[in-house]
Amino acid sequence: NGGGMNSTSTMMDFLEEPLPGVGTYEDFNTIDWVREKSRDRDRHREITSRSKESTWALIHSVSDAFSGWLLMLLIGLLAGSLAGLIDISAHWMTDLKEGVCLAGFWFNHEHCCWKSNTTFTDRDKCPEWESWSQLILGQGEGAFAYILNYFMYVLWALLFSLLAVLLVKGFAPYACGSGIPEIKTILSGFIIRGYLGKWTLIIKTITLVLAVSSGLSLGKEGPLVHVACCCGNILCHLFTKYRKNEAKRREVLSAAAAAGVSVAFGAPIGGVLFSLEEVSYYFPLKTLWRSFFAALVAAFTLRSINPFGNSRLVLFYVEFHMPWHLLELVPFILLGIFGGLWGAFFIRSNIAWCRRRKTTKLGKYPVLEVFVVTAITAILAFPNEYTRMSTSELISELFNDCGILDSSKLCEYVNDFNSTKGDDLPDRAAGPGVYTAMWQLALALVMKVFITVFTFGMKVPSGLFIPSMAVGAIAGRLLGVAMEQLAFYHHDWAIFSGWCSQGADCITPGLYAMVGAAACLGGVTRMTVSLVVIMFELTGGLEYIVPLMAAAMTSKWVADAIGREGIYDAHIRLNGYPFLEAKEEFSHKTLAMDVMRPRRNDPPLTVITQDSMTVEDVETIINETTYSGYPVVVSRESQRLVGFVLRRDLIISIENARKKQDGIVSTSVIYFTDHSPPLPPNSPSMLKLRSILDLSPFTVTDQTPMEIVVDIFRKLGLRQCLVTHNGKLLGIITKKDVLKHIAQLANQDPDSILFN
Repeated sequence: NGGGMNSTSTMMDFLEEPLPGVGTYEDFNTIDWVREKSRDRDRHREITSRSKESTWALIHSVSDAFSGWLLMLLIGLLAGSLAGLIDISAHWMTDLKEGVCLAGFWFNHEHCCWKSNTTFTDRDKCPEWESWSQLILGQGEGAFAYILNYFMYVLWALLFSLLAVLLVKGFAPYACGSGIPEIKTILSGFIIRGYLGKWTLIIKTITLVLAVSSGLSLGKEGPLVHVACCCGNILCHLFTKYRKNEAKRREVLSAAAAAGVSVAFGAPIGGVLFSLEEVSYYFPLKTLWRSFFAALVAAFTLRSINPFGNSRLVLFYVEFHMPWHLLELVPFILLGIFGGLWGAFFIRSNIAWCRRRKTTKLGKYPVLEVFVVTAITAILAFPNEYTRMSTSELISELFNDCGILDSSKLCEYVNDFNSTKGDDLPDRAAGPGVYTAMWQLALALVMKVFITVFTFGMKVPSGLFIPSMAVGAIAGRLLGVAMEQLAFYHHDWAIFSGWCSQGADCITPGLYAMVGAAACLGGVTRMTVSLVVIMFELTGGLEYIVPLMAAAMTSKWVADAIGREGIYDAHIRLNGYPFLEAKEEFSHKTLAMDVMRPRRNDPPLTVITQDSMTVEDVETIINETTYSGYPVVVSRESQRLVGFVLRRDLIISIENARKKQDGIVSTSVIYFTDHSPPLPPNSPSMLKLRSILDLSPFTVTDQTPMEIVVDIFRKLGLRQCLVTHNGKLLGIITKKDVLKHIAQLANQDPDSILFN
């Protein structure tokens, strides 16, 4: 007897030490926010109490408090550096499709012509830069030269896109797409191992350059958020409190998302608001300030690496010389309606195409899909100068307010400078260049509206911000020029009288392009405040916040009237991720007993008793079920709840006890009680697992309205909730059950929720 008691005592001391792996989560599971926050509070209390004992403990306490800011600094530096590398490389490789610099092949077109002596109007035709026809045939004009340039453009586009899809397929499948739907799901507490890992970061960085350079209708802004979050996740491993706590890590990832938007648009404030409004699930006040710090560091790092490219602090700087008039709100609202309709059309079409891709043989040939879409895009893009140029350059040109020195077709008006004052040009009659540009832009609009539907979601990195802005900017510029010509030829109409006299500079087409870009981006993503702030930081146009807000709100209302989901929420639902949207209200009158499992006629709930089951009994339950955890009760007869134990913790604890403790066999009794009874003679050692038992699982009664249950799941981040009646355990409600119930009430397929 004495020997048995001694071995039991030793065993109990061993199990009270933390075991490696206990308290961690399996892949494609949801974290327990309540437990993670409780652990962090316990850790913080312990550090604070120890800081009073010695100087070293005080230093450790200070370093622990400062570690969050140091981590933000590192994230900003790494994310900004990678964004600068991506920006410079993509600019060079995009220009490589059209020619090469003789002064150094590593120079892009703009950098190649810096030292050229050409005039301002011919600044893009410097002798140092030669097209492929000039390099190979020795001539830049003529049919053969055009065909060769056309061929080289398509060839380079196919080469870049095929290399991108092969790298993604072979090394990092998670590097494809935008990444924002998955990041939004991860920030809500879901585990996707490898999605923010080092291989994903390396391959996404390389393939993002290739995908953007190929000329596909995609942007690098969404993927840059993924890149920044990868940086945040990897750097978290340098700090114990973030490495070992999933909730704390998600605070860091929220800040990293803000840094990603900051380097994508040069918009630190907009980045923080985007993270708060669009992707973050838990965003305390300290995360707000740390996010802003990380976003600022990232933006300044990017600017220092590439100070002369499109990565300057204001991406599309605009300087409009005339204020907007109140009556112009009507066309601005029309642009908002267009943006909402475009957003709803795009979401429905893209989700239908992606669903078809998943359910048919099309999804088995991602390389062929990328090849075909790239070929069609390049063949259609080259003849039109507005689709041949990069999308960022196109948007910049559409936002531009025509000046005296502008040589663009968009600024080819019938010149009349008699009434010109400084840089202010009066509204003028459109010249042949403007009409040609309008036709080309109309064709570009049709192409981008349809080709973007098939591009977003392919197995290459693909963002949606810039393509959406391009669609809106084209529509806005077309409407702006139409309004400008209407005001010029019919200035005596009642709508123009009093504010738009003949010869005055009344209408600014570039402003319409800016408002249209915001409207279309808002229609697709359903962003509002963060969108307006991003557009303000993008352009530097503070006085145009009202038109931007009017268009953004109109586009959101129109798109919401057609379909409630933005593009990222639609892709979350398409992939079956367990994301519980915090913005939607639950208004149905169902009860917890209507949702809990087991249902009527189902087998009874699988439970573990606190002191009467052997190791073999528990292992049988684990092998025969796939549940993430099990309720622990006093006995099967009483069904009085004791606590909840996770499946993973049970497996790890039993395996460790079998390997390292004497006397643990299949017939050993498992105890979850505080005090274990004395062992009978010659009986096997007992296994005490109280340390892994959650003694305060969240419970509701069977009569609790589901409206309250859904609110609890949202605000506390629960993964499961136990249902009781008069203190006895009746059933369990998981996050997956809640999502399936919501989907069923919304006449959606409940089986589309794949994970818990």
